[in-house]
Amino acid sequence: MSLPSTYRSFRRSEPPYPLTLVPTTSPLPSPSSLAPTTLLVRVHAVSLNFRDSSMLAGTYPSVTKPSCIPCMDCAGEVVARGSAVKGFEIGDRVMPTCDLTHLGREGKVKNPLTAEGVVEKGVDERDLGFWALGAETNGVLAEYVMFEEEWMVKVPNGIDWVEAATLPCVGVTAWKCLNGLEEVREDSVALLQGTGGVSMFSLLLCIAAGITPIITSSSDQKLAKLKELGPQVQTINYKTKNVVEEVMRLTEGKGVDYVVNNIGAASVPDDVKVLRKRHGTIALVGFLGGFQAHQWQADVLLTLMLKAAKLQGVLAGSRKDFENLNKFLEEKKVRLDPILDRVFSFEESAAAFQYLDSGSHVGKVVIKM
Repeated sequence: MSLPSTYRSFRRSEPPYPLTLVPTTSPLPSPSSLAPTTLLVRVHAVSLNFRDSSMLAGTYPSVTKPSCIPCMDCAGEVVARGSAVKGFEIGDRVMPTCDLTHLGREGKVKNPLTAEGVVEKGVDERDLGFWALGAETNGVLAEYVMFEEEWMVKVPNGIDWVEAATLPCVGVTAWKCLNGLEEVREDSVALLQGTGGVSMFSLLLCIAAGITPIITSSSDQKLAKLKELGPQVQTINYKTKNVVEEVMRLTEGKGVDYVVNNIGAASVPDDVKVLRKRHGTIALVGFLGGFQAHQWQADVLLTLMLKAAKLQGVLAGSRKDFENLNKFLEEKKVRLDPILDRVFSFEESAAAFQYLDSGSHVGKVVIKM
């Protein structure tokens, strides 16, 4: 196929904050110029995360670089490949792994990104921080993107471009929050905070795996819509009910096996209270409520210990986690359309960010190229 000489993208503006999206046009690298292990991918869809809008607002709790192309979640088609690429063919449908320092199958990361977007060779992932596209190096809100071969996985059968774009970050993060569905019992229960992407994807995984989900929102309208997904879905309006009391009522005093915490540290004391008496997991994945933990008392950590529970920070997962998720989605034929809230065109990217910021969404906001 013939390729254009240029491609369009959006970049973050320079400060002051809040930043805006600036449309840009850049030369497209020719296939002959690709490094041996590089893929050139035509992007078909990009999904947004709270991370992306917080970078524009200046509230993201890590280093970001102005003028970078934002976003890290996409799905696209391989249109050219380097001379040493072995695992992908022209025309393959692909997605990038979210955490680029957590790729190695045996603890070794072949090509992680440095802060400057430069590839290092043969680094132990334990010695690296979290690096993902769209923060200190260019992301994927562009018509074409170059990726290292080892970053990529293939789109599962039966999943379209828009659905596939939701998998790299929230899909894998939800998978990790539920411990890869490795310890599911017939009476397992999960508390899912809010109706953002990770909670919504966790909801779909719970339904497919036989876990009873309890999901929270401040909107009765949102909760009514979610109950339509299945009779096992339990809901709590956290504005009108005490979440701890309601969780214990719904579980007949037993508590839950998993908590998907999108709020942050402020919620942890209550999360510990609603865990089962043994071996529960609190997955800390969000910071919607900030990072204040001043209300923590010593008994929070004591209870965590006595319950033999786990408080785990989750930053997506490895390529192997991604592949295991995709295998599960294919085997269970999981429908992903319930996670989709609204789809915008590429030209409407700024409006998509504004809609995400409004908090009106239930699930994922996606930009279709």
